[in-house]
Amino acid sequence: MTMAPLILTCGLGLFVGSLTATAQLPEQVPRIGFLATGGNPYLSCRDPDFLRGLQTLGYTEGQNISIAWRCAEGRTQVAHQLAGELVQLRVDVIVSHGLAGSLAAKAATPTIPILFGGVGDPVAGGLVPSLARPGGNATGVTNLPDDAFFATHLALLLEAAPGVTRVALLLYAQAPFRAHKIPPVETAARAVGVHLQLVDVETPQDFEAAFAAMTHQGVGALLVSISPFLATHRAQMADLAAKHRLPAISGQEFAEVGGLMSYGVVQADLWRRVASYLDRILKGTKPGDLPVELPTTFELVINLKTAQALGLTVPLSPLFQADEVIQ
Repeated sequence: MTMAPLILTCGLGLFVGSLTATAQLPEQVPRIGFLATGGNPYLSCRDPDFLRGLQTLGYTEGQNISIAWRCAEGRTQVAHQLAGELVQLRVDVIVSHGLAGSLAAKAATPTIPILFGGVGDPVAGGLVPSLARPGGNATGVTNLPDDAFFATHLALLLEAAPGVTRVALLLYAQAPFRAHKIPPVETAARAVGVHLQLVDVETPQDFEAAFAAMTHQGVGALLVSISPFLATHRAQMADLAAKHRLPAISGQEFAEVGGLMSYGVVQADLWRRVASYLDRILKGTKPGDLPVELPTTFELVINLKTAQALGLTVPLSPLFQADEVIQ
């Protein structure tokens, strides 16, 4: 089954729609290109959090701002094609969601400002030389504060499931920041006397065998790393964790689909800050003069239905910390 024709068809539809909207607006209205490249269901073309962030600053799509929406659906080559389309449309700013789209935009233009969101480490990813002084035509807001963020996942999981002595860290083998995520978790695990087992997957066909191996090796809890690939399959990860009776934690929306816990950046705040940077760029600030911002707002969600199904009594401390408890 091939999806390229479908993607091109969708892109054409979005292209025509954006041209129509632009034709109905005055020429001085800012033209924005939005490039989403992840395969996640929540990484939709028309990102509602981004639109709400714009609205708080007085921008309304179709009235005083024009947006050309593009989706690559996890395909790098398509991301480069769509970035080229946005350059040909002569948009004033390209807003990109994810590393692949941001790199595609950077390769497509050295001059049009690029504003990224949802990128874990833009320095390691080759987007900017420095967070404080990005220079060039790209800046934005990351979705991870630092590498130690994943150690926080371990601490929360052990607090909710005390007594666990063996924890697995599930990783996407091809993730660009895979190596950065491991050392802080290993250090945190050693500090509390927990054995950390690394488990890599490359395709959805690897999932069943990976979970079976964890169970066979006596793993008592699971950290599901944050990556677009694993987030795309978060529901399957939660189902397999339940099947193998593993308390598990991951990023946004993992608890909502049946995982025990979610801890991640509040997307609405991230995109509100992206919208704020966009406003400054449209008013003349150079993107290279805007330091890359780290996230500051996080959300903890605990699924008590999952805890009960696992026979787990979550202590009061993590429940008091939770922003939401699913019952």
